[in-house]
Amino acid sequence: MYVTPNFKAEEFKCPKDGVPPAELYGNLERLCMQLEALRAELGKPILVISGYRSPNFNGAIGGAKKSQHMVATASDIKVKGVSPRKVHSTILKLIKEGKMEQGGLGLYETFVHYDVRGHKARWYGKGVKP
Repeated sequence: MYVTPNFKAEEFKCPKDGVPPAELYGNLERLCMQLEALRAELGKPILVISGYRSPNFNGAIGGAKKSQHMVATASDIKVKGVSPRKVHSTILKLIKEGKMEQGGLGLYETFVHYDVRGHKARWYGKGVKP
């Protein structure tokens, strides 16, 4: 089932507990709309490496206690042929231009975290310099 033209709910499924529960689909749609803007800007598909995480799964992998992944508002993403740093800077640009929502943005060595938490949050993963 497509959530938006280029994103299926299955892309965001929890490895252990499947797709987000129906009550979280509004959150997922909001997130996917933002990722659509990024996809349009980059002109390339986005690979979701981590989307929804059930609270049990999130705890089992040592995720943050208030992880946005647990409410289907977060994604860890990669774009083939585009460095994580470039994806990160493109998201910052789109936020500044009002084309993507302000939210959480984390840069890691191999992926970027983006979420629609409703307020600005920034961080860098281990080994990544600003």
